[in-house]
Amino acid sequence: MRQQAWNQTRRRVKLSAIPKSSADPFFPLVVIDADHWPSDASISVIPAVRLPEPFRGLLAHTMHMTETVEAFYDDAVNVKVLSSEDRRGIYHRRILLTLNGTGRIVQFGLVQINLSCCSPEVAARIREEKTPLGRILIEHNVLRRIEPTSFLKVEPGPTLAREMGLTGAPTLYGRTGVIFCDDQPAIAVLEILSPTG
Repeated sequence: MRQQAWNQTRRRVKLSAIPKSSADPFFPLVVIDADHWPSDASISVIPAVRLPEPFRGLLAHTMHMTETVEAFYDDAVNVKVLSSEDRRGIYHRRILLTLNGTGRIVQFGLVQINLSCCSPEVAARIREEKTPLGRILIEHNVLRRIEPTSFLKVEPGPTLAREMGLTGAPTLYGRTGVIFCDDQPAIAVLEILSPTG
């Protein structure tokens, strides 16, 4: 019920104002707090039908974004971890995905992972911070289901624009979601795409 109410909210919110913790860290999903999200960026929650193309096709699905952006750009992606921390087994990180061939930034992300839902091998590879999360889960044949929980229109502000290497402050689009591993809500993500032009 709370998630439905959140999805129907069509007001602008400052993400830094969202509480840092709740009884359930994954639902309703907004993986953002003042430690990880730039306070000068703002966001609107929008229905999927209001996502312009090509962003609707890139976001409104149940696939890993690793696979999706690799297919769109016809190039593998690498992960660059901007910051990370492990809070009693809940691993948080801020990342960029970059194209292997050119180094172009194609996605900003916030990730929150309950490492107790992962095998020791998967947890170790995540902590190495060398491989995109989607590729790790695929390579280890983790039984997974991805559920988008909201679609986003983002006004980046100077901090996010700088981190994403943007010229000016173009409107960006993204999503939040939960990745279920072996039917447990194990990973919460926020994924913001770079302009495609």
